[in-house]
Amino acid sequence: MRQALHVSFCLSMRQAVHVSFCLSIWSVLAQAYPPSSSQVVENYGNLPLAFEANQGQSDPEVKYLSRGAGYTVLLTPTKAVLDLRRPKQDTPVQAGQKTILSRSDNGNGLRKTLLTTGAGIVQIKLIGANADAVIAGQHELSGKSNYFVGNDPKKWHTNVRLFARVYYENVYPGVNLIYYGNQRELEFDFILHPGASPRAIRLEIDGAKRLRLDHGDLVLTSSGTIIHLKAPHIYQERNKVREEVRGRYVIRRKNEVGFALAAYDRERTLVIDPVLAYSTYLGGNGDPSIALDSAGNAYFTGISNSQDVIVTKLNRDGTALIYTTYFGGTAAEGGSAIAVDSAGNAYIAGITDSPDFPVINAIQPQFGGAGTDAFVTKINPAGSALVYSTYLGGSNYDWGLSIAVGAGGGAYVTGMTNSSDFPTLNAIQPNYLGNSFDYAAFVTKIGSAGKLIYSTYLGGSKENEGHGIAVDSSGNAYVTGFTNSTDFPTVNAIQPTFAGGFTCPDTCGDPFVTKINASGTALVYSTYLGGGNKDSGHSIAVDSIGNTYVTGTTVSTDFPMVNAIQPTYGGNQDTFVTKFNASGNALVYSTYLGGSGGDSSGGIAVNSAGSVYVTGTTNSADFPTLNAIQPTKWGVDNAFVTEIDGYGTGLVYSTYLGGPQHTSGYSVVVDKQNSAYVTGTTGSQYFPTTLLALQPKLKSFPDGFVTKIVPQTFVSISPLKRYLPTKLLGASVTREVIAMNQGSGTLKINKIYIAGFDPGDFAETNTCDSALAAGASCSISIMFTPTEKNLRRAVLAISDSDPASPQAVPMSGSGTVVSVSNFTRSFGDEPVSRTSAPQNVTVTNFGTAALNFSGITITGTNPNDFSQTNTCGISIAAGANCTITVTFTPSAIGNRHAVVTISDDGGASPQKVILTGTGT
Repeated sequence: MRQALHVSFCLSMRQAVHVSFCLSIWSVLAQAYPPSSSQVVENYGNLPLAFEANQGQSDPEVKYLSRGAGYTVLLTPTKAVLDLRRPKQDTPVQAGQKTILSRSDNGNGLRKTLLTTGAGIVQIKLIGANADAVIAGQHELSGKSNYFVGNDPKKWHTNVRLFARVYYENVYPGVNLIYYGNQRELEFDFILHPGASPRAIRLEIDGAKRLRLDHGDLVLTSSGTIIHLKAPHIYQERNKVREEVRGRYVIRRKNEVGFALAAYDRERTLVIDPVLAYSTYLGGNGDPSIALDSAGNAYFTGISNSQDVIVTKLNRDGTALIYTTYFGGTAAEGGSAIAVDSAGNAYIAGITDSPDFPVINAIQPQFGGAGTDAFVTKINPAGSALVYSTYLGGSNYDWGLSIAVGAGGGAYVTGMTNSSDFPTLNAIQPNYLGNSFDYAAFVTKIGSAGKLIYSTYLGGSKENEGHGIAVDSSGNAYVTGFTNSTDFPTVNAIQPTFAGGFTCPDTCGDPFVTKINASGTALVYSTYLGGGNKDSGHSIAVDSIGNTYVTGTTVSTDFPMVNAIQPTYGGNQDTFVTKFNASGNALVYSTYLGGSGGDSSGGIAVNSAGSVYVTGTTNSADFPTLNAIQPTKWGVDNAFVTEIDGYGTGLVYSTYLGGPQHTSGYSVVVDKQNSAYVTGTTGSQYFPTTLLALQPKLKSFPDGFVTKIVPQTFVSISPLKRYLPTKLLGASVTREVIAMNQGSGTLKINKIYIAGFDPGDFAETNTCDSALAAGASCSISIMFTPTEKNLRRAVLAISDSDPASPQAVPMSGSGTVVSVSNFTRSFGDEPVSRTSAPQNVTVTNFGTAALNFSGITITGTNPNDFSQTNTCGISIAAGANCTITVTFTPSAIGNRHAVVTISDDGGASPQKVILTGTGT
């Protein structure tokens, strides 16, 4: 049989530059751990590269494309195009240029970043290839892509199919080509059928300034990006066993590459497999935001490298893409925040520069003016339709920064505006109070169908920024942010006057915390929260009873402290964490969180028990850590993740997250099992961890990362072994085992069952629910009912979410057919040398066959002081009994002890009767 030859390639890219963040979960992911740490790595988000069929979302020449974190791969009949264009981060912004909002380096404020793109396109052309080759997607994936680009619905594309592979037939004579993804790599296999020539395969590399060979790899340099086309893997198969074929790249002209191969069997198929491996570093623009639905599915938003908004939905395990949806206009936009309702509808708030942003069922269908507008978009659970999408802005600059969703599907949005004509309705504060250089916060509620319920300015006459918003089950809205206005509206305030503007009046400010009632008609409370320097509120959360949790940054040594875990300012800049009671009239606790360097907060979340999760960025080598995944800082800046217990009295864990490059934590959410999901940006490919009190489950993207931290559950079992008393066959005895969750997270109990040698002799009932809260316990009742004689053994097994699962409790008991009427006999006081009155012990055979005795003896400390006679003989019949008569004749004054030992074949032998008496 004539077979084909396989040759495979691998292309690797390492960028010295930063590319704007694109949170595309289905792109190929960087390894978060070295291989030796793989036992603590969860495959969360580790999905195959996906290729989507071009249904009009790209140039007609493109047949399939793959979009990911900072790159786009376009496949045409004769070339593969890799687009690595990036936002320019360091170019000064001029009036009218396209910009996007990002958090400043210290986390205290916001900045505009230019969104024009630089060079970064590499084309790999197939010289002389068949332009009419049949091209088809293979191995269809479950997820879909959706495009809502521009405001013409006829040009939108939904439910675009995704494939794991793209197949080209006869791209050269006798040569097929397959593109697919593997880890951070784009692989393309040339499959040469018998008789096909590898010399026909010629690659022209456009966009590379230089080609060179390095230890078999082909190295390309393009606009600061180093791209590796790894040494080709070339092989043939014989009886399903691969046989390697030696081969290498040959640079034939300036940008032309071919292959040189050693001798091989031209009667068999040959595979040439190059691998294009890339590792892009995505910068700090468009910090990723995350939300979870009630089923545990995760939703992300950010900025794609095409400058559209991207929304990605993963299943609860992070193992499958449900959808990736892009939307935007011809200019630039980015998603700042995302929220999800109970039905799985996603709500996104952000900023747009586009006059043709996609709008539907819009409150404001037209772009507001010369600056940027906020937008609010609701996407259906499948990601395939916009429920509503609207501009939200006036004639100047408007930025949507945070969004929350109420129980009825209402969207609550906050941000900042310096438009005096920002849309208001039923406003608590209908007028803009600042000048054109300052901003007012805004708070807007949109109903589930997209109708404007209320919209109001919030601020004083200077700078005011709404950074975070939350909503409780009653529809009250909670807002935090920054103000340096001395006339910011306060009601029922803990701190009614501005404290932060006296040492640096132009730049200093205070956080504010404001609660708006459910109808949007009044402030329930509104207060400053700060010290005498520069402080800012970044994120806010609310628990089920209305307690409010705020985090931000402070440079004030006199920031208000109450019941503080860290009462002293660490230095330079600290994060703060503050809890308000449900009435808003008292602080439950307020604490610094930081070291001697700079520390800034990103997001905050609270679980059902009131434990608080905070993430942010630190360059403090002495940031407070406890039970840390990564106990020491690596590099300049690291993200941090901290959990504070439900009483605010201590840290549950606190850890750095990062590598040698800059890493920043931006957003955090927590699921029903108290796993924390943290997003941020990083320039590092590795997140070193130590497995201590937490079990880390981490997966990073090239610069945009999501980390899942699963709280460790420590199950305490008491007793560790359970011995049960000897019982007659068919009789039962019950004993208890206690299971206690001594960890910090909820323990999921999957199954409690009996295993081992004799499981039929043991049964269990229990009070354990499917979830055992931290600190809680439950009881397991063990019933032993022997079915056979002698030792019976089994194991109580508890399958749960503890890493040591299943917990095993050995159990043992003995079955017998022998009943002894008394196991102790006491003769009391008896004069020395005088014999007591006799006492009897009855032995009964409850078996179905004769009970055979091998001996009845007296042993122990004083065996000669006791004597016995019996009627048992060598055996007794089934159902019969016999009597052992014992007397006591003390040989000395004092306590005397002995044992009647009954040896038989009835099970649980020997039976023992304890004898005591006192000589007088």
